[in-house]
Amino acid sequence: MTDMENIRNDEGYVGEIKGGLRPSMRLVVMGIVHKQPKSMVVTLSCSSRAESEEEEKEEGDVGLQLTVSFGQKSVLRNSRLAGQWGATESAISFFPFAAGESFKMEIVCEHQQFRILVDGQPLCGFSHRVTRLASLTSLRVFGDLQLTKVA
Repeated sequence: MTDMENIRNDEGYVGEIKGGLRPSMRLVVMGIVHKQPKSMVVTLSCSSRAESEEEEKEEGDVGLQLTVSFGQKSVLRNSRLAGQWGATESAISFFPFAAGESFKMEIVCEHQQFRILVDGQPLCGFSHRVTRLASLTSLRVFGDLQLTKVA
């Protein structure tokens, strides 16, 4: 993955993780939250052969879907295996996002879990449910933010 180029906000970002995820990899998402945000979503998934966004929503495993809700001040995490969503996790140590402010989110792939940090502070973890980490080859970021860097 490389630094951002000209990405339109309403389309979000879709990038390939060459070779898939493995322990010790770190994904970085930097951006500026919109002035009146509702939500943003970061998804790590297996590449599917879907030909449309509607099909994509119904196929392909998701190793981590991180949904930030500004109204509820929550960061929900979940995964989808064989078409079925698991139990949502919601515990966070603090809510790090603010309207109009920049942020740096890091997703660190460890042996047992993803560790999520925002602006260098640990936010939460999410135990791996997709056991073949290398199959996670797609990163998507969309919502009420202006991306400045994805690496």
